[in-house]
Amino acid sequence: MSEVAPEEVAARRSLPSTKLDKLKGAKALVEKAIKEQKVFTVQGRYPVIRAGLRARGWVERYLPNTSHCSSHRQSDKDKDEEDGSTGEDNSAETKEGGDNAEEDDLDSMYDFMSRLVRNERIYFYWSSRYDSVYCRSLRQDQVTNHFANTGNFTTKVGLCVNLRNLRWYDTADPDSFFPRCYRLGEERDAFIEDFRRTACSSLLKHVVETNVMTKEPTKNEHGKAESVAALVSAGVINTALQKCQEYLSVLAHSDIDVTVKTLPFVEENQWNHFLQKFYSVVHKGAPIRNSADFVDRCQVMLAQLKDVCPQMDLDGVNNIWIIKPGAMSRGRGIVCMNRLDQILALVDSDRNMAKDSKWVVQKYLEQPMLVNGTKFDLRQWFLVTDWNPLTVWFYRECYLRFSTQPYSTTKLHSSVHLCNNAIQKHFQPSHERHPGVPRDNMWSSSDFKDFLQQQGRGEQWETVVVPGMQKAVVHVLQTAQDKVEHRKATFELYGADFMLGNDLRPWLLEVNANPTMACTSVVTARLCPAVQLDTLKVVLDKRNNPNACTGGFRLIYKQAAVELPQFIGLNLIVEGNHIMKPKYTKRRKRLGSTKPHLAKSIQIHVSCEDGEVTSKEQVESCEKAQECKPSPENQQQKPSPRREKQERAVVHNVTLVSEDHTQPRRRPQCSGGSRGSRAPLAQRNISLSRTPKPRNTSCVFQSSIKPSHGVYLWRSFLPRTFSEPSNKPSTTRAASFGRDQLPLLRLTSLQPGYRKPSVDTFQIESSYRFHKQRYVQTMSRYK
Repeated sequence: MSEVAPEEVAARRSLPSTKLDKLKGAKALVEKAIKEQKVFTVQGRYPVIRAGLRARGWVERYLPNTSHCSSHRQSDKDKDEEDGSTGEDNSAETKEGGDNAEEDDLDSMYDFMSRLVRNERIYFYWSSRYDSVYCRSLRQDQVTNHFANTGNFTTKVGLCVNLRNLRWYDTADPDSFFPRCYRLGEERDAFIEDFRRTACSSLLKHVVETNVMTKEPTKNEHGKAESVAALVSAGVINTALQKCQEYLSVLAHSDIDVTVKTLPFVEENQWNHFLQKFYSVVHKGAPIRNSADFVDRCQVMLAQLKDVCPQMDLDGVNNIWIIKPGAMSRGRGIVCMNRLDQILALVDSDRNMAKDSKWVVQKYLEQPMLVNGTKFDLRQWFLVTDWNPLTVWFYRECYLRFSTQPYSTTKLHSSVHLCNNAIQKHFQPSHERHPGVPRDNMWSSSDFKDFLQQQGRGEQWETVVVPGMQKAVVHVLQTAQDKVEHRKATFELYGADFMLGNDLRPWLLEVNANPTMACTSVVTARLCPAVQLDTLKVVLDKRNNPNACTGGFRLIYKQAAVELPQFIGLNLIVEGNHIMKPKYTKRRKRLGSTKPHLAKSIQIHVSCEDGEVTSKEQVESCEKAQECKPSPENQQQKPSPRREKQERAVVHNVTLVSEDHTQPRRRPQCSGGSRGSRAPLAQRNISLSRTPKPRNTSCVFQSSIKPSHGVYLWRSFLPRTFSEPSNKPSTTRAASFGRDQLPLLRLTSLQPGYRKPSVDTFQIESSYRFHKQRYVQTMSRYK
């Protein structure tokens, strides 16, 4: 019988024994949960989360079309690398023997409680899929366990790209905790250059380590020693030293004024020739002639490279790289290779993935720390409860995952180099592996600390390993902070994978969203339930009680609040004058080119604030003279309603100018005032009538202004039937109006001459005051 979680036991004891009492108690729990807003839903097989929430008085609401029984499992797409590897689980819902009836009653009770809250709002979401809940549709009091846009650091491609921006957030160098990585779609040339440069440094290491002929002659596949003809010339060492020196010059910017004379295809052939010799020496063990003469030079060059390359100690001599498909998980499609042509051939086999930059190639750590000759990696949990400000919780325990085969750089099989449980479960532990390695391939961090204590390095766990992992996690989150869609009522648990070097310095491999909680060993059966319950303590208990216990989580980073500048009350505005677009001469010519054969009689009443002066006699004489003259418009047909409407609308745009066709043109003067006094104009009546002569619009009035100065309507404000021929009329300055004294024009009558005699004339009353700027613009035309 499997062990039942304590939280599930507490949830069971909260329900009465008899069926009727159970229903009453369940209803009371539901009413209390609704009142306290404690309705949750869990998608996926997370029995510990369900038990922990129910023990806190929460009621689960089952979503439609989803399974909530014990047989429910997460989909392979959303699981981590170990999910789905086994049917084991730390479930309190596992049914064995005589507990079947009790489990059935408990499930039916939970179903009954779920039906009671089927119409209630959910306040806590826990799912295995980040896209199962649309965060923007949630209210502020609804909690969910996934942030949006976390793929910037939880995918291989996103982590590779974002860590290069670390220099904008911190002074740390990403090459000091993350192996260099490239996208083979967009960074193919950069990877090829790095591969060749690493081959040069690996050859120098090989020369120093072998120390010429200390190694036994390499034997072929038949067991016979290879002949002297297999020796490689010492020129390969000179080439490696030259390329390394060029790389140092590039880092020191000493190559700025150096002109490259080597042709590209020649250099490509040289590199291919060098790599073939490198494969023969390092991979096949071919000796190099007179290599002892280059040992000192190689050591000096390696010391210079170590000062500028933090990963020199981990590169090794075999130049192994690990190729990862960016869109897969659980170790699928990951291979290790040590030849450039093979890597490029693998990537070119799938053009679509290479085009979309889905292939990621990363430098393999050839000299990791080993436990009894076996490779391992660490799974470390951390929790993010807020992104603004960034708040990170670090779990105090982690576990180690071992490979089933002894470590070797000559064998590139996944059973040797990949420690994922989803990969290693398919292999049986090797008989050559040390018996001190656990059969289930897992250790807890406590077991590893005991191992370090036996080697006299126990204190380095707290001084080197843990601080290094914490710094790496914080740096990763800093680079992705601006891209993740943060939300206050949201949290997420992540799992980071690390490897340790011989100096116990941790190296980050990847960050996994939705880490596995399956119990595949004794270690995970203890740690996975604990980390889930402690997550609820941080998310729920700490939220309601700041002094609540957080279990194994420790707050390692909380970003300082950004201080906003104090508001000093400055009113920052932009002031200026609107620039009016001038009216071009083309428009004036177009408006003045209408036919002059239509005649009208308009009587305009101009008034000022001072008073009114009328001249009816002059107006009547002007009208009689106009009636005596034949009008060509009377013989024409009645214009269309559209033309008539346009003519009526155009009358509103009227401006007065002065013109005299009988006497020399001069500026009109106002009586009783000098030129500088700007006396207001007297009110006057003006009657304008069209005559057959173009430009001869006569005006008669009685005022202080001399009658010799006529006033007429400027053609741009008259309808087409009032316009004159296309020849440009001569204009003079208009009457001197004061800047603050704008004339008020009132159109009192309009007598269209083209109408039939039986049609009565119509009257139009319209009065308005011109805008000051409009008047200044109009007057400027006659200057």
